[in-house]
Amino acid sequence: MNSSAAGRSSVVVAELGPTNTGKTHRAIERMLEHDTGMMGLPLRLLAREVYDRVTARVGEGRVALMTGEEKRLPPRPDYWICTVEAMPLDRAVDFLAVDEIQLAAHRERGHVFTDRLLHARGRKETWFLGADTMRPMVQSLIPHASLKRANRLSQLRYTGRKSLKSLPPRSAVVAFSADRVYELAESLRRLRGGVAVVLGALSPRTRNAQVAMYQAGEVQYLVATDAIGMGLNLDLNHVAFAALSKYDGAEQRELFSDELAQIAGRAGRHLNDGSFGMLNTLPELHPRVVSAIETHRFPAVRSLIWRNSELDFTSPEALLDSLARAPRQGGFVRVERADDFDALKDLSQVPAIRDGLTDRSRVELLWQVCQIPDFRKGLFGQHVALLRETFLQLTAGEGVLEPSWLAKQVSPLDDVSGDIHTLMDRLAAIRIWTYISHRSSWLRDAEDWQERTRHIEDALGDALHERLVERFVQRAARRSARRFVRATTAPAQGSSDNPFAKLGQLLGELPGADGGVLTEEQFVQRVVDATHEAFEVDALGNISFEAQPLARLVKGADRRSPQLALAEPEVWTGGARRRLERRLLALARDLMTEAMGGFPSESLAGAGRSPVMRGLSYRLAEGLGVITQADAREQWGLLDEESKERLREVGVREGRRFLFVAGALSPHALARRCLLTALFQQRPEPQGIPREPVLEVSALEGRDARAFGYEVLGSVAIRIDIVERLAEALRQPPGVQRAQPLMQELRLDGPTRARVLRELGSAPGGAAAKRRRRRRRGKSPAMTPEAPGAKPRQGRDPA
Repeated sequence: MNSSAAGRSSVVVAELGPTNTGKTHRAIERMLEHDTGMMGLPLRLLAREVYDRVTARVGEGRVALMTGEEKRLPPRPDYWICTVEAMPLDRAVDFLAVDEIQLAAHRERGHVFTDRLLHARGRKETWFLGADTMRPMVQSLIPHASLKRANRLSQLRYTGRKSLKSLPPRSAVVAFSADRVYELAESLRRLRGGVAVVLGALSPRTRNAQVAMYQAGEVQYLVATDAIGMGLNLDLNHVAFAALSKYDGAEQRELFSDELAQIAGRAGRHLNDGSFGMLNTLPELHPRVVSAIETHRFPAVRSLIWRNSELDFTSPEALLDSLARAPRQGGFVRVERADDFDALKDLSQVPAIRDGLTDRSRVELLWQVCQIPDFRKGLFGQHVALLRETFLQLTAGEGVLEPSWLAKQVSPLDDVSGDIHTLMDRLAAIRIWTYISHRSSWLRDAEDWQERTRHIEDALGDALHERLVERFVQRAARRSARRFVRATTAPAQGSSDNPFAKLGQLLGELPGADGGVLTEEQFVQRVVDATHEAFEVDALGNISFEAQPLARLVKGADRRSPQLALAEPEVWTGGARRRLERRLLALARDLMTEAMGGFPSESLAGAGRSPVMRGLSYRLAEGLGVITQADAREQWGLLDEESKERLREVGVREGRRFLFVAGALSPHALARRCLLTALFQQRPEPQGIPREPVLEVSALEGRDARAFGYEVLGSVAIRIDIVERLAEALRQPPGVQRAQPLMQELRLDGPTRARVLRELGSAPGGAAAKRRRRRRRGKSPAMTPEAPGAKPRQGRDPA
């Protein structure tokens, strides 16, 4: 990725159009066709949703999640899913995408999107996704970009005004303040039995639980702010506006028609048509606005919000001047105000801070401190006071935040008592400390503080979800929220093999968010947040978490795509079941990747590759990282040297008998291979596989040896990694003698040994034995030259 617009060798594509066009889906698919990629999303809720979708395709081991407050970093990620602000621009990737680029016109956040539009590029390909209103600006700023019109997959029509009582099922009511959302949710609860609630201020944990409850059909109505307008995928048939104005951080104003369309467009998924309208407390929409929303035609964006990115840290005055610099190019408007700029102005006047600004690094540190977001949105002076104390601690003593001071700030937030408003306030506050904890150089024990703040945010999120369910879902409709605990703590009489009996005991022992029994939602969230290493998968495909059985893998379309069967699925509510299945599907993809030794099959078989590369990559994936040289030779020979080098980079090796991914022959990968093969064949693994390096052919019970990672050589089946070691040893002089120690280790002797050597292309006994046999046949060596590696003539097996 280039940090300047000079990187114009990258292909730039702008997919512009209304909602429900599949833009984000296509960008994800295209990213996975590249070896590496990065996507910038406008909301951390959306980033988490896309992360879940990508990990369900390729596993969690290959995907990083980066937001201001949440980081999931595997050792070697290929793909990065981020909020736009958190994109690590110093990391080079082949493919880069930024979603909702029309936010470049947003008065507060716009400058970040503008910067990405101008400077962020993938090495090979860059996609910008957003509304068609951005077409003139993209054409002006990136003349070489390929602009594509994305058409909506379904129709959107206006249905006028409706009362809350007459709203159809699968409706969302949209308001623009938390108080109004709660008021509407309470009314719908009385009318319809229950609703889910979505606000931008919710933690991803709470929002996911609420959305899962709605998506699973446990409730049929949703009340939300415009947080649902940015790409969150919901099964909505109808959107009803409860207001047409909102406070935008500076003033209360009417929404523009394209803003209304962004929200209304959430109705109708894929090919299903959707509708939008107003509550009957509002007047009818003007026909021109209705027509614009239904036909997706809006005034073009003519200017973008801009802020100088070439900052001068020589002094606070120089920094303020560089931030206040006006754009030299037309089409840009300097950002009017920003919290970080205002904080910098205030703090640079504090004598204690000015005295500490002794060099460029201190000025840069002050700017980093000023960028700590104020999630509480309270009195600005209180936030500035927090920033002041943070900077003074970072420039005194050891240059880190005092643990006692941190504990004083964080500990009061570790409290799940109180009503919805109280919990929301604590959630907003802990988000600040979660953000700070990820500035690792600022804290002495950063990982411990990250874990602590995450734990508090999770507990608050769980408690908030419970309060929302208690308040907005009638008691009869929310019985299922506790069904899990009852079903697991009270197994049927005489049923000693209930897979959830032990889990019920665990739930009874562990405290939930309210100090009582661990609820279903809390347990499911622990599973969703768990790393790959927290799960155990046995040889039969049973998946356990914290020693509790969760599910089992079952046969899919092929070995690479096993499906899931939850243990006792009736125990779980619909929302919990969907979330468990999504997490465990990502685990299944990780198992497949492990079996292939980390081979990135999706990217190497992508549309950007040559047909030969795609074909060979597909065959390697089909063989779980191993195919015979006979099957590979023709395609390998047709590859250009660049493609061969790329395959070598990801571990592909040219063996004597096989083309294989090096990691696919490790013991762990072979164990995964055998598991996936046995699942697909719906038969247990043959005894001894893959632990034993050599098996009698009869032990395979007539099954395909190569499917389990073995090669049949005469009367025995030898594991492929051992076959390659033998073949390589025989290739090196003095041939059989070099392989002798391994043959002895494998206990291969007599006719079995002779047959194995012959199958591997080497006669037993070495060159001297060859000469003796030739003399007995009356032939001289000169008359019967043998090329190295040539297959010996067939004859009687020597003893």
